[in-house]
Amino acid sequence: MMGRVLRLAARAAGHTAPNPLVGAVLVQNGQVVGEGWHRGAGQPHAEAAALAQAGPGARGATLYVNLEPCNHHGRTPPCTDALIAAGVTRVVAAMEDPDPRVRGKGFERLRAAGIDVSVGDHAQQALQLNRWYVTSRTRNRPRVLYKWAQTLDGAVATADGDARWVSGPQARRQVHRLRAQLDAVLVGIGTVLSDDPRLTVRHTRGRDPLRVVADRDARTPLRAQILPALVCVGPGAPPERVRALESCGATVAVAATPQEILAALHQRGCLGVLLEGGHRLAAAFLAAGCIDEVAVALAPSLVGGGIPPFAGPGVARMAQALPLRDLRVKRLGTDLWITGMM
Repeated sequence: MMGRVLRLAARAAGHTAPNPLVGAVLVQNGQVVGEGWHRGAGQPHAEAAALAQAGPGARGATLYVNLEPCNHHGRTPPCTDALIAAGVTRVVAAMEDPDPRVRGKGFERLRAAGIDVSVGDHAQQALQLNRWYVTSRTRNRPRVLYKWAQTLDGAVATADGDARWVSGPQARRQVHRLRAQLDAVLVGIGTVLSDDPRLTVRHTRGRDPLRVVADRDARTPLRAQILPALVCVGPGAPPERVRALESCGATVAVAATPQEILAALHQRGCLGVLLEGGHRLAAAFLAAGCIDEVAVALAPSLVGGGIPPFAGPGVARMAQALPLRDLRVKRLGTDLWITGMM
């Protein structure tokens, strides 16, 4: 049942921010009587959707849910009150909600009402599914995934900046799937000036993420394809350039450092950020400890030099290299797609 819950929750990937992905299944005498998932902020929570489908069948039922039911008023009323009123007698949850407004209080409310509560079934899978939400609630910033494509000898572009295309079409489609799932996509001004990217979702179904440019001096061209976007500038950005960008539909925020950029995105409800380059911006995020996971398309080609995925000299000794965990490797056409957590 918890596997079914997680599959339901995942249906809304990319659509619930700033809320988590949640699925719920109500079971009575071994039969599913109601199920649902949270489809987006302001819409019914998964528990409410399952209760609505179950109707009177919820009385005496067991609820399977991947995240602790809420016990506070937000855009919707508390799920704990709805479960108690419906007569649910048991709740099986995968994990506690890290939101300070909940964090165990939902379980306490249910237990106080005489409902049997057990926690921990499929906990790791539930954490993996909602890791963007967990980072947001525990670190007060979005979770950052740095994606790049590189040749076998470590170049993301040739020495003169040509990067089209390092990886093959299947790896590029995977990038568009990531854009559809995450809330924002971020690049530096160097990438905008050299590639003029759109950063939209084109090779898969899904909504476009918030497009963001780290542009300290407000140099984004007024006809750049990325506009309208959120342009993060430094405090010394020329006012006339800022006004010109705003006249083209851009939203301008004073946010020069990785921490300030992520704070601005956190305020906008973003849970996950796809960092797509360039190598200077990636180096700044790495130095600030603001990269949480990576995804690399490794292409079977050599350029004999070129631009690396991170600018600068890096660490002085191999013993200082940052280890990755939870590594996964799969083939995407001729490329290897490698992911790992920091």
